[in-house]
Order: sequence, then structure tokens, then C-alpha cells
Amino acid sequence: MSDTSYDLIVVGGGPGGYVAAIRAAQLGLETAVVEREHLGGICLNWGCIPTKALLRSAEAHRIIRHAGDFGLAADNLRVDMAAVVKRSRAVAAQLTRGVTHLLKKNKVTVIDGHGRLTGQGGVAVTKDGKPVAELSAKHIILATGARARSLPGLEPDGQRIWTYKEAMVPETMPKSLLVVGSGAIGIEFASFFHELGAKTTVVEVMDRILPVEDPEISAFARKAFEKQGMTIHTATTVKALKTGADSVTATLEGKDGTPQDITVDRVILAVGIVGNVEDIGLDATKVKVDRSHVVTDEWCRTDEPGVYAIGDLTGPPWLAHKASHEGVLCVERIAGVEGVHPLDTRRIPGCTYCHPQVASVGLTEEKAKEQGHKVRVGRFPFIGNGKAIALGETEGFIKTVFDADTGEMLGAHMIGAEVTELIQGYAVGMTLETTEAELMHTVFPHPTLSEMMHESVLDAYGRALHF
Repeated sequence: MSDTSYDLIVVGGGPGGYVAAIRAAQLGLETAVVEREHLGGICLNWGCIPTKALLRSAEAHRIIRHAGDFGLAADNLRVDMAAVVKRSRAVAAQLTRGVTHLLKKNKVTVIDGHGRLTGQGGVAVTKDGKPVAELSAKHIILATGARARSLPGLEPDGQRIWTYKEAMVPETMPKSLLVVGSGAIGIEFASFFHELGAKTTVVEVMDRILPVEDPEISAFARKAFEKQGMTIHTATTVKALKTGADSVTATLEGKDGTPQDITVDRVILAVGIVGNVEDIGLDATKVKVDRSHVVTDEWCRTDEPGVYAIGDLTGPPWLAHKASHEGVLCVERIAGVEGVHPLDTRRIPGCTYCHPQVASVGLTEEKAKEQGHKVRVGRFPFIGNGKAIALGETEGFIKTVFDADTGEMLGAHMIGAEVTELIQGYAVGMTLETTEAELMHTVFPHPTLSEMMHESVLDAYGRALHF
């Protein structure tokens, strides 16, 4: 067993942890990462990346299925689920190898094992219950991430009732599927399985799907999904799940309290996450935990001197890019880099890779009004855009929200093709504290989908040109 001292120890090698370690090494800090499973964390191995690979297969399936719309013929289309999953896993493996290379390139020490705080700057590392190393550092960043939440009576069994992990590696395509929860994870899986042939039902306890999005986006998304053939129940609770030989019977209860049973091949639970706060040595520290998440200040500091926390272990939004940004911010603050600013979570874009895609940044119209803003709102539909028509992707719209008095951009909300790529333009604008004037004076290239961003701004001020 080794005993080593570092300037910084990062516990967890996900998108927050490994990025923090690389930035620390760039700043001259002797750095170690302790990771118990896979470098890259859930995002690279079981979340963001492999799910996008699955969804890309679904997108290719959809395009081929509509080949006739483009003057092409494609016959005998079939799904090879084993090959779809194999590609997804290969993509994840490639990126994990990339993270390993980056850490080695930056001379970050990687220790395979489970890290646990031991007090006074200490971290004990074990593997399979056996001691591996006793480490010490002046600064320790906790980046242990989160896992899928399970509710009493709705526990996953890994066979018929799945979490995201099982949903990513199905051996066969279920003929019918129930997705519990309509946040980004639930809707992405619903979109994937439905496109590849599963009869899909989505249940959401809130009164609308994608509940963190602008209500107009949620309503449009629901209509689009139902048009595709999905069944959606909102304001509905799953009261019980009863497994059969190769099926699951779910008891649903709506607002009126009337129970309804549906039987499906498989169930995916997507009802949120809980932080991995267990067995990392918090009990003997001053670190505060609120509803399974570590409490930090604007610099990612906990109440325990020298201990920091980033990413999904802390508060919302629970997004990989938020974790990475926090990792850099935290390390630069530790290293004394000038000009570091606290993270403004209102400017973090969120993306859902369903079909049609959904993306947003900033305040919804509803939230802006609740905060006392008098607003101006612009909208522009995909059907009014030449590139969208040429692509055969005319479903969707872009919505922008401005402060009516100052012109400050408060938020932007999109649904449609490639909006997960478009949203960053508005995110940059909000970071630069842009107003409607700068956006109006920006020249957008033609023909592009991005022209709709310009038109939505113009529409907020009664100046739309193409609708």
C-alpha cells in the first residue's frame, strides 16, 4: 500500500472530476484522481455519450424509413439490436480511452479504487475491500456523481424493470414499453425505443412532460410524440409494478383517483437521481448534505475546510457540462487564477436529444414574469425556414424572451431539428449580456437553421421578415 502526498486529490473521474484534474495539472498542481469504476464516469460510459449513439441509430432508422420523401428507395429495413448496442458501447469505450490518454498526457496520477475521506486532508483508497493507498492533499474535490433514483414499490430488478443502464444494453427489442418519468432521460429513451418499433407509453406525475421546459415547448413536444404514436399520461402516478414471466403490469392512477392497469414487456424508471454521498467519509466532516446532495457555496466549497464538491453530487442542473465548468472554476479558484467568476446556472443550456430535439437556456416566459420582468416574446416556426424545408424537418419553433424595458435576453427555448446545436448561440449571447439590438445587428448565414434565431428576435419586436 502506497502513502503519497499531492496538492489536489479528485475523488471521481467523471466529466467534472477528470476535467478538474487536467486543469489542475495545467496550473502546476500535483494531482491525483481516484476512480472506482470507469474513467469518464456515467456520462461517457452509461449516459450522455452512449445514449446519443443509440439515438443516432434511431435517427438513421427514421431517415431510411422516410427515404421515399427524398426520392430514394430503401427496402427491407430491419433493426439489429445487438449491432446497435455494440456500436454504442464501442463509442463509449473509445472516449474512455481518450480520457485515459488525456490524464496521462497531463501527468495526472490515476488510482483505481474507492476513495474515502479520513479527515485532515486524507483520502483512503480501497479496492474490493482491500487497502490500496493512503493519500493526502491540502485540497480535495469530491466528484462522485449520482445514480438513478428508485421509489418504494417501484424498484428495478434489472430484468423487466430497468434503470438507464439496462435500457442501454437490451438484448432484444421489447414490443411494448412503459417509461416512468418524462425528463430528458425518460423522453430520450422513449424516443429511441419508439422509433425502433416498441409501442411506448410515458407516464409523468407532473401536469406536463418535460416539466423544466417552457410550457409551450412541453405542449408542442407532447403533440409531436402523440402524432408519432406514443401514449402519454400526465398528472399520473405509477402506484405499483407487478412482474410476470416476461412482462410487467403497471397500475396507474390519474387525478380522478381511478386505477388503470397496463401490461408491457419492459419498464424504464427515469424518476430522477440521488447523489453518491454514502461511504465517502462525510460523517466525520462538517460537509452538509441536503436531500442526498452536498451543499456548496459559489466556489464549490463545502463547510469542511479544504473539501470541495462539484457536478451531480451537488445541486441542479444535473448536467455534464455544468460539472466540467464547476471543475475548472473550482480548481482555478484554488490556484488563485485572476478573473474567475462564480457559475450563473441561469446561463447553462439544457438539451434533450429526442425527436424533435429540445433545447433551452435561461428563464422561461412564465419564470421571467414571476420574477417581475415585463417581457417581450418572439417566436419563429421551422416551416418558415428554407433550410428546414429542404431538410424535410419543418416541425418545431424557436422562442425568445426579452426584458421589455432593457432589451436583456432572459431566455431562449427551441424544439426541432438540430436545436441542441443551435442553442449555444444564445448561450454565448447571454454570457456576453447581449440585448436584442446586438442580436438584430448580427448577420446570420443563409440558408441555415440559425436564421430562425434571428427571426425569433425580430418577431419579439414586431420586425419578423419571413413570417
